Amino acid sequence: MRIREGGLEDVAVVLGMFDSAVAFLVARGRTGQWGGEPFTGDPRRTAQVEGWAGSGGMRIAEVGGEPAGCVVVGAPHDYVAPAPEPELYVQALVIDQRFSGRGVGRALLDWALEEAARRGVGLVRVDCYAGDDGRLVAYYEGCGFTRAEPFAVGGWPGMVLQRRPDPAGA
Repeated sequence: MRIREGGLEDVAVVLGMFDSAVAFLVARGRTGQWGGEPFTGDPRRTAQVEGWAGSGGMRIAEVGGEPAGCVVVGAPHDYVAPAPEPELYVQALVIDQRFSGRGVGRALLDWALEEAARRGVGLVRVDCYAGDDGRLVAYYEGCGFTRAEPFAVGGWPGMVLQRRPDPAGA
């Protein structure tokens, strides 16, 4: 697996990753996380991904030369209170479902932790959908993150999780 910097040329690919994730969730009756409509063709979602692509914090994981997942790091979202110390925030994480089960998400989270260590930042946080059966929260816990605080945006239940990187960068 190779992780490379993402850019504006990756916008359509990342929108497609979200489309595959939404289709996967919809097929299981789970529309609470990202809704039931594809991201491709939605001007708001396109602008969001374009912003991430221009931020310098987007990374694309490739498996066999094909884009398999995306992580975006930067400042926390405006609906989450900043941490009381310097942090690196995982703003987005998505995996193309064709590559599900291959460790792509974990590799991208590991990259974020290594990036925090390179920057001398001692805290990595992420937020996620905490509704339905809590499987997404459990996924992040399985990647070494711990629950920090629940929150809600409207009726959307979320959880902030955190993890401290190894100062050696591993």
